[in-house]
Amino acid sequence: MRSSFEQFALEKIRNGGMLPAGSRVAVAVSGGADSVALLRLLAALKSELGIVLLAAHFNHRLRGAESDDDERFVAELARGLSVEFFRASADVRAEGERNGWNLEDAGRRLRRAFFESLVGAGRATRVALAHTADDQAETVLAQIIRGTGPTGLAGIYPMMGSMVRPLIEMRRQDLRGYLREIGQPWREDSSNSDTARLRARIRERLMPVLSAEFSSAIAEHLSTLARLAREEGEFWDELVEERFRELVRVEQCALSIDVRSLISPLGAASERTTSRSASNDIRFSPFRALTERLVRRLYQGIRGELRELTSEHVEQAIRLAVGGASGSRVELPGRVTLERVFDALVFRSTDPKPTVRAASGTPEKSVSYQYQVERPANGEATVSVPELGTSICLKVIDWSQRERDTKSDTVALDADLMHFPLVLRNWRPGDAYRPKGRRDERKLKQLLLASRVPAANRAGWPVLESGGRIVWALGMPPAADFLASSATRMGLVIEDAAFADDRGN
Repeated sequence: MRSSFEQFALEKIRNGGMLPAGSRVAVAVSGGADSVALLRLLAALKSELGIVLLAAHFNHRLRGAESDDDERFVAELARGLSVEFFRASADVRAEGERNGWNLEDAGRRLRRAFFESLVGAGRATRVALAHTADDQAETVLAQIIRGTGPTGLAGIYPMMGSMVRPLIEMRRQDLRGYLREIGQPWREDSSNSDTARLRARIRERLMPVLSAEFSSAIAEHLSTLARLAREEGEFWDELVEERFRELVRVEQCALSIDVRSLISPLGAASERTTSRSASNDIRFSPFRALTERLVRRLYQGIRGELRELTSEHVEQAIRLAVGGASGSRVELPGRVTLERVFDALVFRSTDPKPTVRAASGTPEKSVSYQYQVERPANGEATVSVPELGTSICLKVIDWSQRERDTKSDTVALDADLMHFPLVLRNWRPGDAYRPKGRRDERKLKQLLLASRVPAANRAGWPVLESGGRIVWALGMPPAADFLASSATRMGLVIEDAAFADDRGN
């Protein structure tokens, strides 16, 4: 008979939709209380959930005999539960030194590579990680302390590719209570109490004070904040894309928008609201947030990314829209110019533009190419694409050192979610992926049509693929399942793509 906590967990896991029936679920078990509780819960509930269960342990070999004891503990636990056991080990410290990674980053890279290898080999379709509501709360606090905006408040994503977190709404203390109730021991990792690390200081010092002196439900409140931030981010992404499609004109190597539409992006509704306010100053407009996002989207549509575009650049664009004379120009990063042309703002790139359209009156020329991209040894790789007369640069950067907040508009993918070598190739009919801000997959052809890319250009459109899955397409939202998040250590930034779309209206 199930315990009340197992019933509670069953309802939470079902409602989360992370483990559909038929899944082969590899539980990442370190030996600590949270991961042991996750394995025990899923073992108790696997029949009701309709899943096949595996246990996976990665030995970091950082604590000598203690690490080996952890591995033996997990192996015995899996054997006792009749769960198939997979293990891997590596000298994380040596690997980190060899590759120039810090210790935490090295462990995360190697551990994730092991888990992804189980998925790649078909042994698992999901990897279940034991992050809890307490981990979520600590992540949100860490983001606030470093300095962040709404994007950083999203915290840990419950699902990211094949990685899922079924316990993300459950409390650490409840999981330990469950283990005590069923008489299940666990291992304690002494490194978790190292208060030299920010997360450990938040866990050991800050959270207890907040819970005792301010709110006993602080973890739940911060977890709810993260969920709301994620939902709001998806809403903004969808709204901006809809307004972009409706208001922006695609011209020869340029994007333009009427000044009035930029300032009042919801048309008559925003004009009525603005007219009722005490001032028509855009600084006080309730729609300014949408105006700012549209400026960023226009810039991204020309350059293909948001790297180097700051809030001051966005402010310059708005000032040009509000009070600039026709012919006034602003130089933006990445060889992008912004010009006021009568009642419109026009974004253009001054980079050379390769022409992939066949000569007028002749059949369209097929553009086909495919290049492998190894993980950059020195953090950067440039792939020449002579078929397009351009090159594309990929950079692997230490994402944990970049103050991952909304002040930096860099869009990065999580390098550790990638299966190298990547494949840079041209678009093919049938290509589909789940773009950032979308709940479902969309055909890349639909995205190209929505962006008014002529058929002549689609054949050569650059696409980046990882393990058979699209992670990036030029000028389109990146793949949601591979986006850098609060848990990311090494980001993959794709930049300097000089190939630009020759679009028509």
